[in-house]
Amino acid sequence: MSEHNPYDAPGAIVADIDGPQAQLADRGMRLVAAIIDGLLLLVILVPAMFMGGYVSSIMSGVQPTFLNQMQWSLIGFIIFLVIQGFPLYSSGQTWGKKALGMKIVDLQGNKPEFGRLVALRYLSTQVIGLIPVLGVIYGFVNVLFIFGNDRRCLHDKIAGTRVVVAR
Repeated sequence: MSEHNPYDAPGAIVADIDGPQAQLADRGMRLVAAIIDGLLLLVILVPAMFMGGYVSSIMSGVQPTFLNQMQWSLIGFIIFLVIQGFPLYSSGQTWGKKALGMKIVDLQGNKPEFGRLVALRYLSTQVIGLIPVLGVIYGFVNVLFIFGNDRRCLHDKIAGTRVVVAR
Protein backbone atom coordinates (compact mmCIF):
# COMPACT_ATOMS: atom_id res chain seq x y z
CA MET A 1 0.00 0.00 0.00
CA SER A 2 1.35 3.42 -0.89
CA GLU A 3 1.95 6.06 1.73
CA HIS A 4 -0.05 8.96 0.31
CA ASN A 5 -0.88 11.87 2.55
CA PRO A 6 -3.89 13.75 1.14
CA TYR A 7 -2.76 16.89 3.01
CA ASP A 8 0.65 17.11 1.31
CA ALA A 9 1.15 20.00 -1.08
CA PRO A 10 1.26 18.89 -4.70
CA GLY A 11 4.78 18.42 -5.98
CA ALA A 12 6.14 19.52 -9.31
CA ILE A 13 9.58 19.25 -10.79
CA VAL A 14 10.46 22.62 -12.27
CA ALA A 15 13.79 22.63 -14.05
CA ASP A 16 15.40 25.93 -14.89
CA ILE A 17 17.54 25.96 -18.01
CA ASP A 18 20.44 27.53 -16.13
CA GLY A 19 19.70 26.05 -12.71
CA PRO A 20 22.02 26.26 -9.76
CA GLN A 21 24.41 23.80 -11.43
CA ALA A 22 25.15 26.01 -14.48
CA GLN A 23 28.82 26.26 -15.42
CA LEU A 24 30.55 29.16 -13.69
CA ALA A 25 32.22 31.69 -15.98
CA ASP A 26 36.00 31.65 -16.26
CA ARG A 27 37.78 34.26 -14.12
CA GLY A 28 39.92 35.46 -17.02
CA MET A 29 36.90 35.86 -19.28
CA ARG A 30 35.14 37.87 -16.57
CA LEU A 31 38.17 40.16 -16.42
CA VAL A 32 38.14 40.65 -20.20
CA ALA A 33 34.39 41.38 -20.11
CA ALA A 34 34.94 43.96 -17.34
CA ILE A 35 37.67 45.61 -19.43
CA ILE A 36 35.35 45.76 -22.46
CA ASP A 37 32.58 47.27 -20.33
CA GLY A 38 35.00 49.77 -18.79
CA LEU A 39 36.27 50.87 -22.19
CA LEU A 40 32.70 51.36 -23.45
CA LEU A 41 32.01 53.59 -20.46
CA LEU A 42 35.24 55.56 -20.84
CA VAL A 43 34.60 56.28 -24.53
CA ILE A 44 31.64 58.42 -23.47
CA LEU A 45 32.58 59.50 -19.94
CA VAL A 46 36.05 60.90 -20.65
CA PRO A 47 34.90 63.30 -23.40
CA ALA A 48 32.04 64.37 -21.11
CA MET A 49 34.57 65.07 -18.34
CA PHE A 50 36.65 67.18 -20.74
CA MET A 51 33.61 69.11 -21.96
CA GLY A 52 32.31 69.53 -18.41
CA GLY A 53 35.57 71.08 -17.21
CA TYR A 54 36.39 68.34 -14.71
CA VAL A 55 39.65 67.32 -16.38
CA SER A 56 40.88 70.89 -16.91
CA SER A 57 40.26 71.76 -13.25
CA ILE A 58 42.22 68.72 -12.10
CA MET A 59 45.03 69.46 -14.57
CA SER A 60 45.27 73.00 -13.16
CA GLY A 61 45.81 71.56 -9.69
CA VAL A 62 42.35 72.18 -8.24
CA GLN A 63 41.32 69.46 -5.81
CA PRO A 64 37.76 68.35 -6.70
CA THR A 65 35.24 68.72 -3.90
CA PHE A 66 33.34 65.73 -2.59
CA LEU A 67 30.18 67.19 -4.13
CA ASN A 68 31.93 67.48 -7.49
CA GLN A 69 33.09 63.87 -7.26
CA MET A 70 29.54 62.79 -6.38
CA GLN A 71 28.22 64.72 -9.38
CA TRP A 72 30.61 62.99 -11.79
CA SER A 73 29.98 59.64 -10.16
CA LEU A 74 26.25 60.12 -10.77
CA ILE A 75 26.90 61.17 -14.37
CA GLY A 76 29.08 58.08 -14.83
CA PHE A 77 26.39 55.85 -13.37
CA ILE A 78 23.75 57.35 -15.67
CA ILE A 79 26.04 56.79 -18.66
CA PHE A 80 26.60 53.21 -17.46
CA LEU A 81 22.83 52.65 -17.36
CA VAL A 82 22.38 54.17 -20.82
CA ILE A 83 25.04 51.83 -22.24
CA GLN A 84 24.38 48.67 -20.22
CA GLY A 85 20.75 49.07 -19.11
CA PHE A 86 19.08 47.31 -22.03
CA PRO A 87 21.23 44.14 -22.07
CA LEU A 88 21.15 43.94 -18.26
CA TYR A 89 17.36 44.26 -18.26
CA SER A 90 16.69 41.90 -21.15
CA SER A 91 19.21 39.13 -20.53
CA GLY A 92 21.23 39.81 -17.38
CA GLN A 93 24.30 40.58 -19.48
CA THR A 94 26.53 43.58 -20.04
CA TRP A 95 27.83 44.07 -23.57
CA GLY A 96 31.18 42.59 -22.52
CA LYS A 97 29.57 39.51 -20.99
CA LYS A 98 27.29 39.13 -24.02
CA ALA A 99 30.29 39.27 -26.39
CA LEU A 100 32.10 36.59 -24.38
CA GLY A 101 29.12 34.29 -23.76
CA MET A 102 28.45 34.94 -20.07
CA LYS A 103 25.49 36.18 -18.08
CA ILE A 104 24.56 37.20 -14.56
CA VAL A 105 22.06 34.97 -12.76
CA ASP A 106 20.67 34.81 -9.24
CA LEU A 107 21.58 31.89 -6.99
CA GLN A 108 18.68 29.84 -8.37
CA GLY A 109 19.96 30.31 -11.93
CA ASN A 110 17.31 32.81 -12.98
CA LYS A 111 17.73 36.24 -14.55
CA PRO A 112 17.99 38.63 -11.59
CA GLU A 113 15.42 41.38 -11.07
CA PHE A 114 16.75 44.50 -12.84
CA GLY A 115 16.25 46.99 -9.99
CA ARG A 116 17.87 44.70 -7.44
CA LEU A 117 20.73 43.94 -9.83
CA VAL A 118 21.47 47.60 -10.50
CA ALA A 119 21.07 48.73 -6.88
CA LEU A 120 23.00 45.95 -5.15
CA ARG A 121 25.56 44.87 -7.74
CA TYR A 122 26.49 48.19 -9.32
CA LEU A 123 25.24 51.21 -7.35
CA SER A 124 26.33 49.90 -3.94
CA THR A 125 29.85 49.28 -5.26
CA GLN A 126 30.02 52.76 -6.74
CA VAL A 127 28.79 54.43 -3.54
CA ILE A 128 31.22 52.48 -1.34
CA GLY A 129 34.00 53.43 -3.77
CA LEU A 130 33.42 57.12 -2.99
CA ILE A 131 34.21 56.70 0.71
CA PRO A 132 37.82 57.71 1.42
CA VAL A 133 40.09 54.78 2.38
CA LEU A 134 37.17 52.33 2.68
CA GLY A 135 36.49 52.67 -1.06
CA VAL A 136 40.03 51.62 -1.96
CA ILE A 137 39.96 48.71 0.49
CA TYR A 138 36.55 47.59 -0.79
CA GLY A 139 37.73 47.78 -4.41
CA PHE A 140 40.67 45.53 -3.62
CA VAL A 141 38.74 43.04 -1.47
CA ASN A 142 35.84 42.98 -3.96
CA VAL A 143 37.94 41.47 -6.74
CA LEU A 144 39.91 39.14 -4.44
CA PHE A 145 36.68 37.28 -3.62
CA ILE A 146 36.67 35.89 -7.18
CA PHE A 147 39.43 33.47 -6.17
CA GLY A 148 37.02 31.54 -3.93
CA ASN A 149 35.57 28.22 -5.11
CA ASP A 150 32.30 29.88 -6.13
CA ARG A 151 34.11 32.52 -8.29
CA ARG A 152 31.92 35.29 -6.91
CA CYS A 153 33.25 38.78 -6.29
CA LEU A 154 32.07 40.62 -3.19
CA HIS A 155 29.55 42.57 -5.30
CA ASP A 156 28.11 39.21 -6.43
CA LYS A 157 27.71 38.12 -2.82
CA ILE A 158 26.03 41.42 -1.90
CA ALA A 159 23.59 41.13 -4.82
CA GLY A 160 23.04 37.37 -4.52
CA THR A 161 24.30 36.78 -8.06
CA ARG A 162 26.88 34.75 -9.93
CA VAL A 163 28.22 34.81 -13.47
CA VAL A 164 27.73 31.69 -15.59
CA VAL A 165 28.34 30.57 -19.14
CA ALA A 166 25.34 31.62 -21.27
CA ARG A 167 23.67 28.87 -23.27
